[in-house]
Amino acid sequence: MYVSTTAPGFRVSAYRVGWYGGAQARLVWRSDRVPGRVQRDPRVDTFTDTVRADWERTLAVRADGWPEGAYLLRLDASNGHQRYVPLIVRSPSAAGRTVLMHAPATWQAYNLWGGYSLYEGKDGAYGSRSLAVSFDRPYDKNGAEKFLTYERAAVVLAERLGIPLAYTTGVDVHLTPSALRGATAVVSLGHDEYWTPEQRKHLTKARDTGTNLVFLGANTCFRRVRLERKGDSGPVRTVVCFKTDYEKDPYLVEHRAMVTTDFRAPPSADPESSLTGVLYEGFPTDAPYVVHGADHWIFEGTGVRRGDSFDHLVGVEYDRVTPDQPTPSPLEIVAHSPLVCKGRDSHADSAYYTVPSGAGVFASGTMRWVEGLMAGTGENGRNHGMDARTGAFVTRTTENVLRAFAEGPAGRHRPAPKDNVRSVYGRTAPESRPPATVT
Repeated sequence: MYVSTTAPGFRVSAYRVGWYGGAQARLVWRSDRVPGRVQRDPRVDTFTDTVRADWERTLAVRADGWPEGAYLLRLDASNGHQRYVPLIVRSPSAAGRTVLMHAPATWQAYNLWGGYSLYEGKDGAYGSRSLAVSFDRPYDKNGAEKFLTYERAAVVLAERLGIPLAYTTGVDVHLTPSALRGATAVVSLGHDEYWTPEQRKHLTKARDTGTNLVFLGANTCFRRVRLERKGDSGPVRTVVCFKTDYEKDPYLVEHRAMVTTDFRAPPSADPESSLTGVLYEGFPTDAPYVVHGADHWIFEGTGVRRGDSFDHLVGVEYDRVTPDQPTPSPLEIVAHSPLVCKGRDSHADSAYYTVPSGAGVFASGTMRWVEGLMAGTGENGRNHGMDARTGAFVTRTTENVLRAFAEGPAGRHRPAPKDNVRSVYGRTAPESRPPATVT
């Protein structure tokens, strides 16, 4: 760990996130008191505006004997301040398990520590943003905002169900083609926007060999990124995404297919809908979630009827089925939620499809799905005004999906999707295109 603090000292406590009879975390390790000190100012790369905190190591934390899982390291300073560090202890195998795939590339993309993220620079403008962001710096705010908002509640629910689980990250799926081998399901959590082509290729291969896929959030697999190592053979430490300035990327001189912009954008357009079934459309919105296919097995036990709605569950970003983009078929829209985004009428969709391997794929179509698991509990604030009824609905629906997908390829033991894209949108979706070639 690399720590800079004005406090005289601090301690580190490692908590594993899980159900634990409702406690939702368990202490597995605590450090002795560590002397505090202020470390040097970060440096900023002049070309990419990448912030790096080239600090000296403060302490080493050995995770020997820690169970695989999602962890929060809590730093308690002697002056009363606290900060978190999210940590995933990877599973050695995914075989026979539901894999929870955490999204550190997206955590880092939004991280403004040091004044720069992939969205803005110190002046708050898009034009002064970083073109690459480094893991060699702390996360901003409380240190674990994205994990706590979009991931933690799903971990707690999955562990409460008692299904066999494995833990990994998008970075590890990128690095290790075998990371998903034999998995019954892979769960992409609430905000999983930044993917490499390799990660997408490995998820697609898993689906096509019988692994179910769950996309709990929206805006998933939207940005195409490149991961860079520290030195020629060091660990991956940098997420590169030039976005609209991709032509400035010197890597493109010899790798024209590897543009770090939106997957759907030219010159290597490959919309994410061929994998997820839905396409990211807009931000911001706040709308009720409206049930369309109330008799679908995904909603079993919720008591919903067609047209039932759940206030504020759609937001702040959303996806929809887009018939003029590559979309798997047959595909069933199970929720179809009217909304307004930036003055334009549209819809958010939850969708389900299967492929010949038997794998089932569910996409919620809303970024608030994991937040919905906490609705009405008082956790994570007011959760946009979502109530306990919404929390119960999202919880039961997620339980249905996870339990069914843990049994194996859903297309072999659950009813097939009833393609309703034409009846909902007035036209059918085109067949999905093959995944882009990875260079």
